[in-house]
Amino acid sequence: MILIADSGSTKTAWSLMTANGHHQEFKTDGINPMLQTEDEIFASVSNQLLPQLGPLMWAGTVTAIFFYGAGCTPEKKVLVAQALKRIFPEAEISVASDMLGAARGLFGAKQGVACILGTGSGSCFYDGENIAWAVPSLGYVLGDEGSAATLGKRLVGDILKNQLGEDLKTTFLSEYNLTQADILDHVYKQPFPNRWLANLARFCHAHMDDPRIYRLVYEHFDSFVTRNVKQYFDRTGIMGDASTATTNGLQVGFIGSVAFYYKDVLRNVMAAHNYRIAKIVQDPLDGLIEYHRKDVTPTK
Repeated sequence: MILIADSGSTKTAWSLMTANGHHQEFKTDGINPMLQTEDEIFASVSNQLLPQLGPLMWAGTVTAIFFYGAGCTPEKKVLVAQALKRIFPEAEISVASDMLGAARGLFGAKQGVACILGTGSGSCFYDGENIAWAVPSLGYVLGDEGSAATLGKRLVGDILKNQLGEDLKTTFLSEYNLTQADILDHVYKQPFPNRWLANLARFCHAHMDDPRIYRLVYEHFDSFVTRNVKQYFDRTGIMGDASTATTNGLQVGFIGSVAFYYKDVLRNVMAAHNYRIAKIVQDPLDGLIEYHRKDVTPTK
């Protein structure tokens, strides 16, 4: 059996796949080595995943784990690998970025531009096996354009700075039972402010019929396309211009809850830049299951 994991800052989706191709999926909290220690990751997997796996372990041992996660940089991914090795000592552990997971989930063995729009955001040019080049995400403080966390940050900032009207400000603070003091406490003093801000971004989805909110979301995606996607089309020697890329069949795909639930606005923004979207899916797990079928071996 193998375990495949797609982990963001908010949640982790796991799939346990047996040699006959059957698979079962599980959910746990997000795992991010940028924000958690090895011991915290170990505790999260032990306390949340193992109880769900327990009844299924009779089917055989886990021989390999393919973990794709937010914050899994070359420097930090060792924390995840070490935590998993403590729990699954017999398994071969492979830890890679959520960006590579998104690319493989979207395109399999074909090349394309993969984009993540979830709690965080990211993008890359994928050569069909690995990431050839990527615009840095920089996180929700310095970047993460297109993400729920940055959308939430922009929404809250505009509301508190009186940029969206007194009626929307009153509605927002009432719906979430918040004061300005509460917001500042959550953002500057509480853990995982990115998750908290991402949750507030749901206000936008509930009020998309308001032209002020639509404009905010549109500008949010426009910033992602301008500061990220456009660079892949402009980069000499990799992709050429938009028309050439389209002619050559180069694809742009999106993964993540933000891309999925705001897909109509996202398509409008991409069309305004003369870029086409090949596919939008909520998560890459189905694609990763197909990609890793070759890695399942019978239990000895």
